[in-house]
Amino acid sequence: MVLNYIWIAFFIIAFVVALVKLIFLGDTGIFTEIMNSTFETAKLGFEISLGLTGVLSLWMGIMKIGERGGMVELFSRAAAPLFTKLFPDVPKGHPASASMLMNISANMLGLDNAATPFGLKAMDQLQELNPNKNDASNPMIMFLVMNASGLTLIPVTVMVYRAQMGAANPSDIFIPIMIATFVATLVGVLVVCIKQGINIFNKAIIGFFGTLSAIIIGTVLLFQSMSQEQVSLVSGLAANIILFTVIIAFIVKGMRKKINVFDAFIDGAKDGFNIAVRIIPYLIALLVGIGVFRASGAMDFLMDGLKALVATLGLDTRWVDGMPTALMKPLSGSGARGMMIDTMKIFGADSFAGRLSSVLQGATDTTFYIVAVYYGAVNIKNSRYTVPYALLADLAGVIAAIFVAYLFFG
Repeated sequence: MVLNYIWIAFFIIAFVVALVKLIFLGDTGIFTEIMNSTFETAKLGFEISLGLTGVLSLWMGIMKIGERGGMVELFSRAAAPLFTKLFPDVPKGHPASASMLMNISANMLGLDNAATPFGLKAMDQLQELNPNKNDASNPMIMFLVMNASGLTLIPVTVMVYRAQMGAANPSDIFIPIMIATFVATLVGVLVVCIKQGINIFNKAIIGFFGTLSAIIIGTVLLFQSMSQEQVSLVSGLAANIILFTVIIAFIVKGMRKKINVFDAFIDGAKDGFNIAVRIIPYLIALLVGIGVFRASGAMDFLMDGLKALVATLGLDTRWVDGMPTALMKPLSGSGARGMMIDTMKIFGADSFAGRLSSVLQGATDTTFYIVAVYYGAVNIKNSRYTVPYALLADLAGVIAAIFVAYLFFG
């Protein structure tokens, strides 16, 4: 529903701006530019979707091996000590714990199709424990803020789109996204813990977030001592080594579990192919809407205003070009994806803006969509403080994304 209103707004605002330009500025070519943009972006949307089939089939195949080989269950067992402390109101051994673990683990591995069913099941089970069926319970709020923070270890979708848009090294945003999404999750979890009176100095919580924080800080300090060329080389090499190690680990785990690794890959690749085909109309619709909005000059008007404000503060303005993705992400994942593609199309996949928009796309998740779907599934009327705390996590992720983009990409 939100995406519907956003899409309509693109066209209406574009029409109004175009009329103003025609009447007051005498710009007789504005409507021609707008119509040309509809044809160009429709063609671009189809070409991108068509090109996605190969890369998306590859990664969905790899993920299917990991799913059948037990990597999701492995992640769940590893996270169990942490989850018992973050959800003290959930009785030990309750099925909701397993469902939440599976959901978060699937999200971390980029298994969106598997994550949503686990999440909806977890909400059903948490609702059974909820003393007030109309109000969100504490475990529900913690669970949704963690989902909204978008913690992801393998940003498959972002890398796929970067590959399709011609990035020289599509995985160069892998480590920056890991840092930004971790910061978003850390902030989200900590503020909810404080609100709910959960002891953040518990060994399990301190151990998990302390270890990851040390790794993140160490990475930042290491790259600060390097030149920009060295940062690009080392981060790209490290990202590719990690990703290929993950692929090998998935295959080995599948072999140890004695599954047919090749068949699992084929089944996942089929899913990837089907997904790539299904998104064609959606991607075309989004890109046409964004193209019309940009061709009318409305996008430039907004971004120029923000740049002027930033410039008056004496700050670098390059990060502003990536902000459309950040502003759209809490509202719509598909809309943010369209903004990311549009930014890479305008500025280039390997430009600072193109890379920043990619990091922003992977740093957080669709807060309003998640709240609407998950709470709507169990008829929760009062979300309490879920949305402001989730948006706070989103803001932390955006700030972190901008910081690491300057660190990694100059």
